[in-house]
Amino acid sequence: MPSLADEARYALDTLTDRATELFHPTLRIGVAGLSRAGKTVFISALVHNLLHGGRLPLLEAYASGRIGKTYLEEQPDDAVPRFQYEDHVRTMVEERLWPQSTRAISELRLTIEFQSASGWSRLFSAGRLSLDIVDYPGEWLLDLPLLDKDFQTFSAESLQRARLPGRAALAGPFLAAIDALDPMAPADEPTSQRLAALFTEYLRRCRADDKALSTLPPGRFLMPGDLEGSPALTFAPLGGSSGTAAPPRNSFAAVHARRFEAYKTVVVKPFFRDHFARLDRQIILIDALQAINAGPDAVRDLEAALTDILACFRPGRATWLGGLLSRRIDRLLVAATKADHLHRDSHKRLEAVVRQIVARATERAQFSGAQTDVVAMAAVRATREAQVTEGRETLPVIVGTPLAGERIAGEIFDGATETAIFPGDLPKDPARLFAEGADGKGLDPLNFVRFRPPVLERDDRGLTLSLPHIRLDRALQFLIGDRLR
Repeated sequence: MPSLADEARYALDTLTDRATELFHPTLRIGVAGLSRAGKTVFISALVHNLLHGGRLPLLEAYASGRIGKTYLEEQPDDAVPRFQYEDHVRTMVEERLWPQSTRAISELRLTIEFQSASGWSRLFSAGRLSLDIVDYPGEWLLDLPLLDKDFQTFSAESLQRARLPGRAALAGPFLAAIDALDPMAPADEPTSQRLAALFTEYLRRCRADDKALSTLPPGRFLMPGDLEGSPALTFAPLGGSSGTAAPPRNSFAAVHARRFEAYKTVVVKPFFRDHFARLDRQIILIDALQAINAGPDAVRDLEAALTDILACFRPGRATWLGGLLSRRIDRLLVAATKADHLHRDSHKRLEAVVRQIVARATERAQFSGAQTDVVAMAAVRATREAQVTEGRETLPVIVGTPLAGERIAGEIFDGATETAIFPGDLPKDPARLFAEGADGKGLDPLNFVRFRPPVLERDDRGLTLSLPHIRLDRALQFLIGDRLR
């Protein structure tokens, strides 16, 4: 993907980072979430549990009492916004509302002081590890494969995807405009703006909860920030001839191709160079439940998105010398969030579904090198489990307070009343979700509502306990456990 000049710059950046880490050991963890996955909640809960002595029995260094103290420090990158941890936790704990999703990159440094498990290591110094947590939208990950594509390839793939049965109706106005356009005709700015707006609206419809589609590049079209209205975001995939002849210089095809290249130059390459290429570990959060409930098209689209993501990683364990010159992501965790929306009896089924999605994506992407794992988790557990009896049948339910305005079967919740909900069951055989031609018939729909964050418990001394979770400690053990030995 990168050029030789890019590789040289990456090597210099990495060498500088490694020199600093000789005196201040650091692990850079990328946290990316596909739409609706709860990335902001995950980072906030991770930090809160480490700072406030959370219940983390599967994090070995914590369970064995070897972690001394943890604290926040000033982050190393002055040009990157700070992750607003305190504001997000205040929103969850005091207002019992979920924080707003972050729409750009941010960073936070958490330092852990610990006692090594090795007596030999303890003779020389106390252990210290800084976690540089890099938060960025999952849509930015899906932009990385664009670096390997020209405009013609991007257009062909985008239009082919837009014409799929599950997308064609959503893309109708955009496809109609493209079909009526001559890409070799002289370009004019109002038409380019209209095409870009129609393309963006199509992507936005794909991301809606009832569709839950994940493959939506270019990502900045949905979160333009300060680039809104710029030429780099004013293009759309075009149809036309697949021949090799260059289009006229001022044609729609030529203008949109130049803007596509500008998008890669001003948006994708800086993200890859300044952030992605410097990561050591990565967690990808996915809302698999929403995809499952939206139907087989959404599940297969989630698999396609993970395939694209895996294909663009720089995976594998680096040699000692290679590690000085080029970072490699050596651990990758795919986490299915919102496990608290299911009874624990279905957690293994959820994990099995995600394992199959990841396995299929890994095979298609020919991905190898990095150690991977899958977990079904809830960074903040908003429900508890119970059972209700209806006649002779006992149903496993979850109990929580749905957000105001949430509804099931016509019932609208007020945001204050605790409710027991039977969420339904995932299929025992995950293959039913992937079968070619599957239309979802025979699969019972799952009952999902968004719950308010829980009321935090207090201990005997009246101190507020840390945010409850499901398997956050297992995720931490995989991501950082080996560096706390």
